[in-house]
Amino acid sequence: MKRIFPLIVVLISLSVIGILFIQMSWIQNAIKMKREEFVTGVDNSLIKTKELVQDRFLYKQNLGYINEESKQYMLKNNFTLIGNFTNDEIKELVDHALFENNVKYKYEYCVTNFFRNIIFQSDGFKVTDIHSAQNIELSPEDCPRSKETLYLTIHEDKNQVIKEMGWMIVASIVFTCIIILAFFVTVRTLFNQKKLSEIKSDFINNMTHELKTPLATISLAIDALTNEKVIHDAEKVKLYSSMIKEENKRMNKQVEKILQAARLEKEEIKLNLTDIDTHAAINKVADNLALQVQEKGGVLQLRLNAHEHIIKADDVHFSNIIFNLLDNALKYSDKVPYIEVETLNTHTGTLAIKIKDNGIGMDKETQGRIFERFFRAHTGNLHNVKGFGLGLSYVKAIVEAHDGKIKVESIPGKGSTFTVSFPLSEAK
Repeated sequence: MKRIFPLIVVLISLSVIGILFIQMSWIQNAIKMKREEFVTGVDNSLIKTKELVQDRFLYKQNLGYINEESKQYMLKNNFTLIGNFTNDEIKELVDHALFENNVKYKYEYCVTNFFRNIIFQSDGFKVTDIHSAQNIELSPEDCPRSKETLYLTIHEDKNQVIKEMGWMIVASIVFTCIIILAFFVTVRTLFNQKKLSEIKSDFINNMTHELKTPLATISLAIDALTNEKVIHDAEKVKLYSSMIKEENKRMNKQVEKILQAARLEKEEIKLNLTDIDTHAAINKVADNLALQVQEKGGVLQLRLNAHEHIIKADDVHFSNIIFNLLDNALKYSDKVPYIEVETLNTHTGTLAIKIKDNGIGMDKETQGRIFERFFRAHTGNLHNVKGFGLGLSYVKAIVEAHDGKIKVESIPGKGSTFTVSFPLSEAK
């Protein structure tokens, strides 16, 4: 997986870069083709104008039906614009030729005679434009009578090509953005899958460790009970039996945590809501943890100051919330633990329970992820912290199931404060 994952990212990156390169090349080629199409259109318009002018000249002669050879003779010997065309007629024919070849830009024109004198011109045509204008002789080749030339200047809009292709360019950009977005989503999904895989591996390792330790203790205790020296000693039998019982309880608790997490994920936990006295419940949990606090030489201070402390909650799950938060405060302590539990009523009509410790604390990144399932904070030099990373995710889910809220404030090295808020019961 470690080798395949970077390879997949590289391949997808190369594919996206390749698609972007092809898209840019396609747009450039399309603009180039449009440009060539415009140049060809102007050239064809000049040729078409010449044809239209000569056809109009023959029509004006009222010669009736004559063959092609006679037409060519008439054009070669008699063709001239002077006296046969007006300026408006020239403009009309140029308009028609440009429209037929799909040239839609503004233009100016002039027509000169054999002596390069202007005989027809549009209103905006400048003499200096002759040098840059495209031109064509309107007279037939080798015409001895006249040599009349049309000069055409197109006021090309450099952005017109882009405007004409606007929808294609926009569509290309949109689809390219979709591809890039899909790329990022794919990569992010791969990262999430990799992260999930690592979390599952850590969970399995932790679970194996958590279950292996009590199983090993139970196995040793059973071996001891089968020893002839022990089996006749009532005190030792009682000791090893109680050891088996305690380790069995410990295993059951670990299994129950995993089952609770599975039920939470499937939203199968049903709350048995009753009016409970939170102060009584907190005191009970504190009594159960008193021995563990004393073993570490710590202090568990209760400041139960809330005047209204009856809430509608599930007694078992509420006790688990308090137990998990106090247990974490004990586990994540690198010094003599000092834990303070405070209750107070807020101005919003809720009961707030604050659990403050002097433990290792958390940085901002850890605070943002502390309630994720299977996430376990880095414990620095504390190597004896065990668990599955399910405790706080369970706490958050149960608090929210009670329409409550939980937040954490922490400073690395100075401890953490968890605040849990519950709506008060209507019962007084």
